[in-house]
Amino acid sequence: MQMSELTALLTPHGLALLGDLGPISSTAEAAQAVSRLRAAGEAPDLVAAVVGQAHLRQKATAKFGEFASRMLFTRAGLEQATRLPVAARHAGRMRAAGLTRIADLGCGIGGDSLAFAGAGLTVQAVDADEVTAAIAAYNLAVFGADVTVTHGQAETSDLGVVDALWLDPARRTAGHRETRRVGAADYAPPLEWVFDAAASRPTGVKLGPGHDRAALPADAETQWVSADGSVVELVVWTGALARPGVRRAALVLRDGRAHELTAAADAPDAAVRPLGGYLHEPDGAVIRARLIGTVAQQLDAGMLDPRIAYLTGDGAVTSPFVQSFRVRETMPANAKAISRVLVAHGIGRLEIKKRGMDVDPAAFRRSLTLRGDAEATLVLTRAGGKHVAILADRVG
Repeated sequence: MQMSELTALLTPHGLALLGDLGPISSTAEAAQAVSRLRAAGEAPDLVAAVVGQAHLRQKATAKFGEFASRMLFTRAGLEQATRLPVAARHAGRMRAAGLTRIADLGCGIGGDSLAFAGAGLTVQAVDADEVTAAIAAYNLAVFGADVTVTHGQAETSDLGVVDALWLDPARRTAGHRETRRVGAADYAPPLEWVFDAAASRPTGVKLGPGHDRAALPADAETQWVSADGSVVELVVWTGALARPGVRRAALVLRDGRAHELTAAADAPDAAVRPLGGYLHEPDGAVIRARLIGTVAQQLDAGMLDPRIAYLTGDGAVTSPFVQSFRVRETMPANAKAISRVLVAHGIGRLEIKKRGMDVDPAAFRRSLTLRGDAEATLVLTRAGGKHVAILADRVG
């Protein structure tokens, strides 16, 4: 979005047009809306802004729910924004630590600040991009004097009155539409400054879940978070925001509930054992936090292979930290052998999962014979040093 488009949108007429337009879900709907508004004599900048926002609001419901219909976005800002249920967890930790004045440095479109202010915290939000800061100001205006939004650099912000920091360094190139990821050396603000700031007062630093573990502060709590099966972030907590004795944490949010594993260090992996009656796939947050061994102990399970994150055991148990499958049978990992078994079981609907095999599940599916009304899961992996296919039923 250009500033001219935002200026046209942030008028009573522009906001009224947006409110009347309703959600736009497809390119065809967007084209129809553009034609209708242009035919009504609306200016090109306003039409682009209104239609673009209607489309982004529809996409944003996955992260912001009903709040999306009252917010403004940029495409890049929405992609990088924290999901509201996850942001609420950030705010809850701030409150639990007794911190009340938060500086959100690199606030983006204001997702985390929205949760902070909603939890009753005073927020000083800053973003280096002028358009993004203006959108954040609009999204947070409902909180009045409890939230201030500034266009500026995190490194030069006056932090004298805040008692905690939230830092979300930009991990993509600048822009509001198409952006690309950059390496850690090019984050803005720079990570050296970020971690220096985090050492000076209680701080939460949001990073990508694949961030180099060796580059994380040794004295901080590192928490990997997954939401509905996807690992969405790594947060480095320092000072009063880091829990005593916790250096590794895996937070799993699923179906409106939260489950967490914590540890003082990486957990040793469980011993390798032969495939049992059940196969367990650890959640991505558990894998990233290197707490697979902890889950293995809970399930009385072992590793299927020392280098692959599958657990196996004979107990009919599961946990929120894994997806569990009851094993039917195993076979060579080739299409002909697998197809014979699928036909014998009358399987016409098949979920394919893979680890440790260089195969495209979609392409592999096309090589299989699927016939019948039954369904199952096919796991392509390694066990005992060999490729193997495991036919199983999902149980959790």
